[in-house]
Amino acid sequence: MNIEHLKLFVRVAALKNISKAGRELGLSAAVSSAHMTQLEESLGVRLVHRTTRKVSLTEEGQAFLPHARDLLEQVELARASVGVGSVKPSGRLRVTAPASFGRMHLIPALDAFMTQYPDLRVDLHLSDTIVDMVEGGFDVSIRDASLQDSSLVAKKLAPVHRVVCASPAYLKRAGTPEKPEDLLSHQCVTLMGLETWTFRTPEGLNSIRTSNRLRADNGEAVRDAAVCGLGITISSLWCCYQQLISGELVPILEDYPLDSQTDIWALFPSSRLLAPKIRVFLDYLADYFGETPYWQRALDEAALSIAQPKSRGR
Repeated sequence: MNIEHLKLFVRVAALKNISKAGRELGLSAAVSSAHMTQLEESLGVRLVHRTTRKVSLTEEGQAFLPHARDLLEQVELARASVGVGSVKPSGRLRVTAPASFGRMHLIPALDAFMTQYPDLRVDLHLSDTIVDMVEGGFDVSIRDASLQDSSLVAKKLAPVHRVVCASPAYLKRAGTPEKPEDLLSHQCVTLMGLETWTFRTPEGLNSIRTSNRLRADNGEAVRDAAVCGLGITISSLWCCYQQLISGELVPILEDYPLDSQTDIWALFPSSRLLAPKIRVFLDYLADYFGETPYWQRALDEAALSIAQPKSRGR
């Protein structure tokens, strides 16, 4: 079975387009189509439905896809094991991440990483929509989340703490809330789908359905709207630490910690077949962020104390 044909098939399954998948691998449309035909003939089954507008997997193609991915990972591991230490991670690393976190923290991290591993190419997909990384053909998914049960393997990269904050101008104009219930008389700026804020109080959890002057689907947009004085918001420290240090945003309600704390995780399909390119990327990010991420160190150096719940272990 031709390994290059398998690579093409996996990308065709992800992109739903033979020509586009072929271009990624440096192949012409005609050669790509011929390679797909040769793979199907070698297996004796049709793997994809071809039309003039789109390509979709047949039932046999869907069944074969996870095995094709496993075969490619095993080949990559086998090649790397020949002369351990002399074979550098190479190929294309496909990563998906939240848009704001990717722009603010992953892109700056890639400079030194790609310098260290010049044979690696990185495809970075930034979206605040959680994608199916297996269906999308991603090697690593970075998520700011509280993980539920999953078939994926996860590595914690950094703790995440969220803070309720607003601009000094807004607080001067509207007053500073002293308890969660006071938010009912304030304008708030929220992420879509996160309009209910839950606080820990001496009496137990207290959920407040905020009055939203503005909603947005992006964390940086919500933060910037709060800086402009449009209302009170919740923001992760990794997103707003610079504005807290500069005084553009002021933390409030610090006696009432939020109940929705999360972490930054790297998810990948399998630890049994962890390709070298994935392993070095995960190790690099864990070292880059460290036990105390640089945004928290910057807050500490500015002597700006932000109330936080007790940190969970890595």
